[in-house]
Amino acid sequence: MTTGRNRQAPRPPEGTPPQAELARQARAVLAEAVRIARWAAADRDPGAGPLGPRALERAVAALELTAAQARTAWDRAKLSGLVELHDGVVRPGWRLHAWDSDDSAVLRGWVALFDAWSLIHPAPRGVAAGTVSEVIESVPQVLSLLQLSAGPVTEPALLDLLRQRVAELHEERCEVTYDPAAPGDPDAVAVKPPADTGRTVVPAASLAPLLRWALEGLAAVGALTLGREQATLTPLGNWAVWVKLEQICVAAQSPAGNIEQSAQDMLHGCARLTPGPARAEYRAWLAARTVSSAVAELLAVARGEDALLRGLAFEALRVVGAPAEPVVRSAVDHPQLRPYALIWLAEYEGADPEDAHDVLTREESTWLWIDTAAAVADHGDGELLVRHLDSAVQGNVPALIEEVRAVGHPRTVQVLVALAAAHPDPALAKAVRRAAFQVHTGGA
Repeated sequence: MTTGRNRQAPRPPEGTPPQAELARQARAVLAEAVRIARWAAADRDPGAGPLGPRALERAVAALELTAAQARTAWDRAKLSGLVELHDGVVRPGWRLHAWDSDDSAVLRGWVALFDAWSLIHPAPRGVAAGTVSEVIESVPQVLSLLQLSAGPVTEPALLDLLRQRVAELHEERCEVTYDPAAPGDPDAVAVKPPADTGRTVVPAASLAPLLRWALEGLAAVGALTLGREQATLTPLGNWAVWVKLEQICVAAQSPAGNIEQSAQDMLHGCARLTPGPARAEYRAWLAARTVSSAVAELLAVARGEDALLRGLAFEALRVVGAPAEPVVRSAVDHPQLRPYALIWLAEYEGADPEDAHDVLTREESTWLWIDTAAAVADHGDGELLVRHLDSAVQGNVPALIEEVRAVGHPRTVQVLVALAAAHPDPALAKAVRRAAFQVHTGGA
C-alpha cells in the first residue's frame, strides 16, 4: 500500500519511446497548427481574431493551405493551447513559446487535442445526440482493448465491445420504455428486465458507422492507425492511454478517492481540500470520463442552488481548459452562471487571475458577491461572512445594501439575514435586517 508521499514515479509500459521521441511525433501531428498559430501571432490585421472570412483568405494565401486545412489547423491550435484570444485579438499561447524547447509542454498540448477529438471531428448526420454521447463515453474502453492487445484489433471485435458497453450504459441508467401492450395508457411502462435475464440488445449495425467515426477521429489526431477493418494504437496513443489509466490508479489510491462519484459528490468532497489537492482530484475525476460528459455534468451542478458547488464547478472547468471553452462561452447567456463564465473566459484568454474580475460590470460583481456570500452562509461561519464584506466593490455598507437589493439575486434575503445575525455592530446589523425585511416584502 502506498501513499501520495512515498509512491514512486510510475514508468510507462516497456517499449514506450522516450519522451523526446513522443514529443517529436506530437510536433509532427500539430505541425500545421503551429504554422497557423505563428502566422496568426504575427498577423496584425484586426480580422485575425476568430479566423473570419478575411483572416481565412490571408491564412490560405500565406500558408498555401486549402480553406478546410486552415480551419482544421486553427481548431487544433486553439484546443492545444497554441493560440489565445484576447478581446478578439490573437495572441500566442504560452505553449507556442515553449514549443521548440519543452517536450512536456508539447505532449500536454497533444493530450489536450487527444481529449477533444470529438470536437473537431463532426459526428455523422442523422444520428441521435444521445447515441453519439454514449459512443464517446465508451471510447476509453475501446482504447483500453487496443492497448491490452498490443497490436492490431479487428473492427468487428471493437464493435462487439462497443455494443456491450453501450448496453451497460443503458442498464446503469435504468432506462424504461412504454409498454406497447397498453396503447393509449401513458401510465403503463415496461421496466427493462433484471440484469440476470439478459442485457439490453443494441443493434451492432446502428453502431458500426459511429465506431468508424470514432476511429477516424482518433486517427486524425495521431492516436491510432487504421488498416483493412482493423485499428492499432500509435506509440503516442499507447502512451496517452497509459497516462489516463495511471491517473485513475493514482486517484484510487488517494485519500479523497472521488473518482467514482458524481460531479456533485466529487465537488462536495473537494470543498474540504486546499486548492492543490483539489485540482489533483479534479484531474483524476476528469481522466476517468470523456470531456463532453464531464463538462456537461459540471455545468449541470453549476446551475443548481448550491453556490459553493457553482464556484467549485468552474474551478474544475479551469482544469479542463480549452475543450471546455465553447460550453463555458455559451454559459455567458445564463444569468446565474454569467459572472463565473466571464471570469473563466478572461483567465482562459490570458488575464491575470487577480485582474479577471475587472471584466464584470458593477451589477455582475454585486451578483457574484451575493452568490459567494450565500456559499459562505451555507458552508462557512459568521466571522467569515463578516470578513466577506471587505470584498464588495462598494465603498460602504449602505451603498452595498442599496445595490444588493437592486440586483435581484434569489438568495438576497437569506444572505442579509445571515449577515445581520453575524455582524458585531448592532446599528449596522439593524440596518441590514431592515433591508432584508424590505426585500422580503417587496418594499422600497
